[in-house]
Amino acid sequence: MSKQTDKRTETNAEVSSTAPKTGDTGQEIESQESSAGGDADAGSEQGQPVTSDSAQDDRSEERQRIAELESTLAELERRLGELEQENAALKERYLRKQADFENFRKRMQREKQEFGAYANKQLLLDLVTVIDDFERAIESAEESRDFDSFYDGIVLIERQMTSMLERKWGLQRFDSEGAEFDPQRHEAVTAEHTGEENQPVVIEDYQKGYMLHDRVLRSAKVKVAMPSPNAGSGDQNGKGTEQQESAGDTEGRHSSDSHNH
Repeated sequence: MSKQTDKRTETNAEVSSTAPKTGDTGQEIESQESSAGGDADAGSEQGQPVTSDSAQDDRSEERQRIAELESTLAELERRLGELEQENAALKERYLRKQADFENFRKRMQREKQEFGAYANKQLLLDLVTVIDDFERAIESAEESRDFDSFYDGIVLIERQMTSMLERKWGLQRFDSEGAEFDPQRHEAVTAEHTGEENQPVVIEDYQKGYMLHDRVLRSAKVKVAMPSPNAGSGDQNGKGTEQQESAGDTEGRHSSDSHNH
């Protein structure tokens, strides 16, 4: 029995000596886990810098785009402010020009009315002097009762007035008696057939005609001498006879030439 017990004791001692201790085993396990964790941490630390750099690049690009957009927005806002100021200035200028044009239009209309009302101012001033001459002639005739002097004064005033109107205003009086009848210058009041003229001629001037520069201001009222109808027909008959004679001579020449050939 003692021998068997000793063998068991030796066997247990061997097992106990060969088996690892409990504390040692826990420490080994912890060291292995820590080493494994360290390896994992090292692996994670090795991959972490790559992921962090790309994220930083993305964030920097995004910040750059945001900065560019903010700069563009600020530039657009500045440009918008300038355009608003320019628009306000142009609107003010347009309103000012419109007001100036309206004032100019009113002024021109007023000046046109004044010109129409006072266009004949100088002419009337010239005629006033003629009226003064008439008044003096009348006063002189009342005092002296001399018809010849009064007549001479009236004739002188009339000559001075017509000369002034022609010299300063282009009003010219023309005589028609003895001139060829012109429908643009003459107005035939009466007419008679004299047979002495080959074309209408003015033989009497009832009312003088006037020219304003190069235009007829008033036609002259005249009496016209018309040619005789027989004289015209006789002339036509004579011309017809001459034409017939010339035609006969021409035919005779042609016939004689044909015989000679």
